[in-house]
Amino acid sequence: MSVRRLVLILCLLISLTPALRAQGKEDALSQAEIEKLRDTNRLPNDRVEVFTKFLDERTETIRTLVAKPRRPGREEDIHDALEQFISIADSLEDNLNEYATRHRDVRKSLPKLLRAIDRWSSIIKSPADDEAYNVSRKLALETIRDLREDTEHLIEDQKTWFAAHPPQKDAEGNLLEQ
Repeated sequence: MSVRRLVLILCLLISLTPALRAQGKEDALSQAEIEKLRDTNRLPNDRVEVFTKFLDERTETIRTLVAKPRRPGREEDIHDALEQFISIADSLEDNLNEYATRHRDVRKSLPKLLRAIDRWSSIIKSPADDEAYNVSRKLALETIRDLREDTEHLIEDQKTWFAAHPPQKDAEGNLLEQ
């Protein structure tokens, strides 16, 4: 009987793990931010720009926390902002990977994203070392590095793809949705 319970509890915990991981990603975004993403679901360039804006806001929070005088809980706030940054950047990276496989045209937003990546990196490196957030900072910098590599690769892939497959236009010269 106890082995059955143990197996049942183990199965329950395993089944909840994806839900808990998904909950963490949702916590990084407010309801208003989630709505903005939903509004740009079919507009890849706009969606990348919205993600960029959210990441700019998180890095601005970090920059502001570092610039202000120390106060109790500051390190935990930096940690939380870094964790949110990582979650949002991972979601952006997932979207870029999806756009790459479907050959969605995001050429307009990618150079802006590369410039933003440089800003984020310098801001995330700026706080002094602290045990409360060093691991999160390291993960955020790795996420930025991965995002930079993916973006640079996607820029090249898009140049090649759209040179060989120019976007279709209607009679008025407007791009047709793919």
